[in-house]
Formats: sequence, structure tokens, C-alpha cells
Amino acid sequence: MSSDSLVCLKDFEKYAKEHLNRNSWGFFSAGAEGCQTLRDNEEAFRRLRLRPRFLRDVSVRDMSATVLGQRVDMPIGISPTANQGLASPQGEIGTAKAAAQFQTCMICSTYSNFTMEDIMNSSPDGLKWFQLYVRPDRETTAGLVRRAERAGYKALVLTVDLPIVGRRYPDLRHGFSMPPHLRVANLGNADLSQNKKDRNEALDYGMGGPDQSSDIALSWKDIAWLRSICSLPIILKGILTAEDARLAVQHGVDGILVSNHGGRQLDGVPATIEALPEIVQAAGDKLEVYMDGGVRTGTDVLKALALGARAVFIGRPAVWGLCYKGQEGVAKVLSILKEELSLAMALSGCRSIADITPDLVVRDSPYSRL
Repeated sequence: MSSDSLVCLKDFEKYAKEHLNRNSWGFFSAGAEGCQTLRDNEEAFRRLRLRPRFLRDVSVRDMSATVLGQRVDMPIGISPTANQGLASPQGEIGTAKAAAQFQTCMICSTYSNFTMEDIMNSSPDGLKWFQLYVRPDRETTAGLVRRAERAGYKALVLTVDLPIVGRRYPDLRHGFSMPPHLRVANLGNADLSQNKKDRNEALDYGMGGPDQSSDIALSWKDIAWLRSICSLPIILKGILTAEDARLAVQHGVDGILVSNHGGRQLDGVPATIEALPEIVQAAGDKLEVYMDGGVRTGTDVLKALALGARAVFIGRPAVWGLCYKGQEGVAKVLSILKEELSLAMALSGCRSIADITPDLVVRDSPYSRL
């Protein structure tokens, strides 16, 4: 299939569904329980309307932004996704190279199939953050943090919404089996267990049996512990309420990535674009706020920026691109979003990211009542 026939992110999703085996497609596509939140992540964007302004000379548009003081060419980055080797032999290295090609940020998962060092070395000039699960064995966690800092990652992205794995029906129906050639490279043990069932559970979403899981006892006091072992900025991934955003401010974190884990954890939580405004308001100017979940078009990006996100991140769409043609496919996905954002900015009267303000967006209800 020619890339010319893939003109939007939904085309890449269709391609991935047709070409990935059931095991891999189920891993990447599954949502929790009835998938209400999975669907809402996309549908909530459709409930927002744009209020464009005109006669503003949009002949030149600047999409550059900064995240934690680092310049990026566009406010669209790549979220952490485990086991990208299921989508392509290039895995996370292909994704990292594409992100560096577009001079934007990639977040590397703890549960990548290449080591964090190999991913960094594949594109050393690219901005990368490291996603962290705090494990019951704190020394293992501390080792991951020290390695990330030495390797050149510029921030820690602490996932807070996965004390245990959500219930995903496709995996219960069909089971999940990790191909034997793949491993959780950052943990330095390809097998993780002598028992095949335990191994698959441990590799499933990067979590698993009791000795492999994220620490269910993780609490706010652990932020101070992380601060004590590294000097990297800390971003909390998974915050969905103003109450937790205020606690994040109190505990001195540097950023929040508004996320519901792609609808894979607790079904029925808000779509991230719906949760975003209250978190932006609660955070004020004390920390930076980003979001992921449901972003499929440039107008989705525009709406998220208007509601206060400093940048948005994509997860599944990058994997779909990776499935299509490795680095080239991920680059194509990023190119489409960049072109669509530029177009949306022009058509709404925005010459720069600073011009994208809250008055650009309104919920559809005021118009539907007319």
C-alpha cells in the first residue's frame, strides 16, 4: 500500500488492524471493560466547536513551543507505549528516530523492547523523557532512574494510574502471548520468569504477577524519594482531577500529563480533553500541563492547546505508523498531524501557539440550541 493512500490517522489505524496479528492488535487496541472511556477519548473532541477569527494575516505560522524549557518544533510528542517491537522490528528505535526527525519529544516506556540507552543512542539529539513505574523493589527503580539520567533523558514521567492492571476483555478472551524474541530490555531479563504464564503476565502492559507489578502502595510521599535520588524534572502521568493537580503543585512536581492510560485502566473516567480544563485551572502557572488520549487530527491538537495544554502526546497512532513502515511510518503520522495543525491554525486565525487561546473553543451545546 502506498503512503499516498494513507491520508489521515484513521487510515493508519485501519492498516494496522488489517496487518497486525490478533495478539498484537489486541495488545495495542484494547480498552478497559466496556471501552466507554476508550471511545469517549475521541468522541469528546467532537463535542467541542471552534470559533475562528479572520483577517489576521496567517501567511506565516509558527508551531514551535517549549516543554520544560526545551524547544520543540511542534507541540505534538509521542507518549510511552510498551512493547513496540510487536508492531515493527524497529520498535522504539524507529519511533525515537521519527520524533527526532521532527524535533519533538518522545517518552520512552520502562517496558520498551530496546534498552533506554540504545533508544537514546539511536537519535542522541532528540528530546526524550523516560516513563517510570515505581516497583516494589525500590533499588530496581532507583537503578532505572540513575540510568535514565546518565543516558541523557531530560525528565521522568511517573505513571500514577496503574497500581494494578485494568480489566481488558480481549486479553481475557484470547490470552496474550509475548513472542519469545522480545524482551523487556530495561529490566535486563528476557524471561522474567521460568513459568510461561507468569512471563506473559509480567510482559503484558509491562505489569504482571506480584513480584513484577508496579507498587500498589505508591503514594505522594514517594515524590520526595524520587527527588532525593535524581535531579531530573518530574512529570506525573495519569492525573485526572483538580484535587490531585493541587496536590501535585504542593509536592513540587514540574508537570502533569493528563491521561487515562488510553482508556485501558478504569472504565468510566472522563475523556482527557474533558478533564484538561479543571487541571489547567488548578495548576495555574505552577507547573506545565500536557495531555494525551484520543488525539487523531490537527483540530484535536488545536482544541487541546486552546484548553490549556502546553503540548499533546499521541500513543496508538505512533504505533500504527510504526506498523506501516517503521520510522518512515511514524514520521508520516507526525507529518500529517503537523500539516493539519498548521491548516487549523490558519483557518482559525492563529499565527503562533500563543494565539491559540481558550475563547477559540466552545462546547457544541450553545450552537445546538440555536
